[in-house]
Amino acid sequence: MVPMSKRLFAETFGTFWLVFGGCGSAVLAAAFPDVGIGLLGVSLAFGLTLLTMAYSIGHISGCHLNPAVTIGLWAGGRFPVRDIAPYIVAQLVGAVIAAALLLYIASGEPDFVLMGNGLAVNGYGANSPGGYVLSSAFAIEVVLTFGFLSVILGSTDSRAPAGFAPIAIGLSLTLIHLISIPVTNTSVNPARSTGPALLVGGIALHQLWLFWIAPIAGAVIAGGVYRWLAEEPKAPAVVGENL
Repeated sequence: MVPMSKRLFAETFGTFWLVFGGCGSAVLAAAFPDVGIGLLGVSLAFGLTLLTMAYSIGHISGCHLNPAVTIGLWAGGRFPVRDIAPYIVAQLVGAVIAAALLLYIASGEPDFVLMGNGLAVNGYGANSPGGYVLSSAFAIEVVLTFGFLSVILGSTDSRAPAGFAPIAIGLSLTLIHLISIPVTNTSVNPARSTGPALLVGGIALHQLWLFWIAPIAGAVIAGGVYRWLAEEPKAPAVVGENL
């Protein structure tokens, strides 16, 4: 068993990498004149950060990088309840550090404005890239987090093909961003939402509750459903076997 201190460091660094790489692509590269990477590029950036970390620290901490993943794995019977709080704290620390560093770098551009969507914050209504209302944002965050956890639980099952889980998980996060960036700027991760929101403040902070409740709800549902789906039937007792 890897010591808890090393697991928490891995979660902090991994979440930092996810938020800095994913949000950084949106803030620094998406709208760059002539060569902006756009929605597809940002989606790939989030997927690639997770894929690279899964191969790098998956064997150390499990590479959760997301409070919803940690809670969903617990709901699926894959993670002990005693480790949930330390993991979430480590993830939040990594996300805040990443957002702070990203703000420092982005502020070096003369036209950078922190307000609004300055750090790729998540939101609904006026803070949604496409102006989507609260109910739409809540629904898509629940459904996509449910799908995300289903992929994680399925691809890391001991019966799944070995070695391919990081690819499936990274590509699923890419797909999730392709679907939902116009709706909420894509969260499915309370830590990813919290880091930028704490620095931007205002409406981003007021709307942060949704990006905790909806992803965690989707993750818990996925954990329960996969636990039922993957349960193998017990072999029938043989008469006289205990005699």
